[in-house]
Formats: sequence, structure tokens, C-alpha cells
Amino acid sequence: MPRAWLSLGANIGDPPAQLAEAISRLDAHDHIRVAAQSSVIRTKAWGKTDQPDFANMAAEVETDLPPIDLLHACLDIERDMGRVRHEVWGPRLIDVDLIAYERVVMESAKLTLPHRFAHERDFVLAPLREISPETADWLLRRL
Repeated sequence: MPRAWLSLGANIGDPPAQLAEAISRLDAHDHIRVAAQSSVIRTKAWGKTDQPDFANMAAEVETDLPPIDLLHACLDIERDMGRVRHEVWGPRLIDVDLIAYERVVMESAKLTLPHRFAHERDFVLAPLREISPETADWLLRRL
């Protein structure tokens, strides 16, 4: 089954609990199995810095969903958990980003793989290195 790597983050509410809930919801999905998850790290906000620190982690999933459908499943989980998008890079209850899907390289109006900023963000790379160092290295080589 294809593998994909996700970056999860939260900085309002109870971030560790929300990350755990997002992982549970991913694993409960009929077409997604969480194969690995990193520890949770605390990081300063990126982009818009006048907000609380983030709790971040990574997950490796196995899925029979194509990339765009996996993205929609992640967005559905965010919505179902109460995420409302007010501002770019602003505070969030939960964020589930599709970082890489196998070694697929694609760009569409809805999805770019690998994630266009993953290689610039230590809060993505550090947890990813913990569960899949080869994927983190691949992202860095894509520069």
C-alpha cells in the first residue's frame, strides 16, 4: 500500500490532546492506517510569530487513497475537529498537512507534492527525521 507523510500542528486549545485526536481519527479512517508517529515537539510560530508556540509532530500513513483524496481526508478531519481558517499562518486548533506521498512529484491547483515549504521548516523536518530519515533527506535533496 502507498505510504504518505503528514505534518501535524496545533497551538490553541489543548494541542497535545488535539494531535492525539487527529492521529486517532486518521487511523480510524477506512482507507488510512497510521504506521508511525513521531514524538511531539514545541516550536515557535513560523510566518506569523505573534502567537502561542506550536506543538508539532509527524505521521507516516499507509493508504489506498490517491494523493488528492488523502488531502481531502486530512481537511475533513481538521473541519470535523473544529478548525476554522481565519488567517494564513495564524493560530490553529489543528493542522494536518500532506508533506509527501511516496516519491510523487506533482503540482495542481489544490495540491503540490512534495509540500513546497517542507524543506524550509524545522518543525516539519525534525519530527519527520524521527520516523523517516530517508524521506526528510529526500525532501532536502528536492531543493
